[in-house]
Amino acid sequence: MSKKVIVILGATATGKSEFAIDCAEKLNGEIISADSMQIYKELNIGTAKIGANEMKKIPHYLINIKHFYENYNVWQFVKDCRDALENIFSKNKTPIIVGGTNLYIKALIENYEFNDIKRDEKIRNELNDLAQKNGINALYQKLFELSPEKAKQINQNDRSRLIRAVECAIAEKELENSTSNPSENIKYKKIDLEFKLYALDMPREVLYKKINERVDEMIKKGLLEEVKTLKENGLNIKIQAGKSIGYREMLAFLDREISYELVVEKIKQHSRNYAKRQYTWLRSMNNIIWLDALNREEALNKVLENEMVKFE
Repeated sequence: MSKKVIVILGATATGKSEFAIDCAEKLNGEIISADSMQIYKELNIGTAKIGANEMKKIPHYLINIKHFYENYNVWQFVKDCRDALENIFSKNKTPIIVGGTNLYIKALIENYEFNDIKRDEKIRNELNDLAQKNGINALYQKLFELSPEKAKQINQNDRSRLIRAVECAIAEKELENSTSNPSENIKYKKIDLEFKLYALDMPREVLYKKINERVDEMIKKGLLEEVKTLKENGLNIKIQAGKSIGYREMLAFLDREISYELVVEKIKQHSRNYAKRQYTWLRSMNNIIWLDALNREEALNKVLENEMVKFE
């Protein structure tokens, strides 16, 4: 029998985190975050991370698991998420995944298997030619550009492992850039899970107003000070954490590339653009049950009507 997993989706600022807590309280659930920036312990204000009290009330997974200078990718998320699911199932609880990063959700529900990437002879020949012409260090540099984490794990003089690592890193990048089907190199692992997808929706003009207001609130809470402290400790736009909306704009301001007035508007604009991309992706998904984000009680009742019988 399939194990049921609830997934709460929606654009930024639609209230996913709070709604997931409402669902967890009613369905004896625990929450798994699918947000690629809330994994970082030091990124709080700009990620709109929920507070410690909320996390104490309902157990949350995959929040505050990395430091800002560490990389984290879709492959690690799927592994960690599957581990969290098993943990929750072992306690006879209901797993509720809260989506923010579309790639994470896509990889999870479509059961991407990342450990069985096919050999690609064309790529291998190109890499062998590269090493022949420019030396083995060229292979290492290419791997480092694609995946610094992988590069740290491999001997710089191990030619065969370097070639395999670059081959896998290229396939991974292909998946990250995919908007439809994954590479043929990505296989699937059959997992006996059934995902029930819900998405919070609201009129575009209302959402954009909420996004603007949330950015203003982040500024009041001290986003600039948060980013300034992180910058002093090594945050920059070249690392994953520094590329997040809110942080990259503030870093540009601190580097005197843009004015303070412009930085606030840029954060709002980029957040609205991100929300638009999220909705475009959601509209392309099948089997989503849409919920009215402006009527939380009605939305919650709709979820309960669908799930109570299955999860009692």
